[in-house]
Amino acid sequence: MRSSLFRLVPVVVLLCGVACQQNVVLTTPTDTPAGGNTGITSTPTPVAKNTTTPVPNGTMVQFDTTSRPGWLEERIQKLSAEPPQNPAARIMRYRFEDQVVYYETLGCCDQYTNLYDKNGKLICHPEGGITGKGDGNCRYFTKHRTEERLVWQDARQ
Repeated sequence: MRSSLFRLVPVVVLLCGVACQQNVVLTTPTDTPAGGNTGITSTPTPVAKNTTTPVPNGTMVQFDTTSRPGWLEERIQKLSAEPPQNPAARIMRYRFEDQVVYYETLGCCDQYTNLYDKNGKLICHPEGGITGKGDGNCRYFTKHRTEERLVWQDARQ
């Protein structure tokens, strides 16, 4: 056994000597090349898009105040009296299934959005809930809504 170990030692030393003498240089993509310039002149476009549209402080948002029904004014007053939500609560007006409807978003996460008819009657919850798909009673709202108008958005921070 001892003699076989001694025969292996010169082979290991020989292999280590050859492999260990190699000058391996490791570079990363952030290293400047020897020429001093990468030649790349453009910045790649980000792939991801924001999921919300922020409104900067001090920016006036133009609201569509065209013939707001009384019930809607009351709803806006009620939302304004509550603590601000994140993201901000807002109300949009759309045309959906040949009628004027009002779409209300409320705060974060699993909360349902509300869709009201022109008289303030709750039609359905198009989005929100645990699945994010609402209550299932107006699945086609997001695909078939038209004539979008911002009626109100809470400007408080």
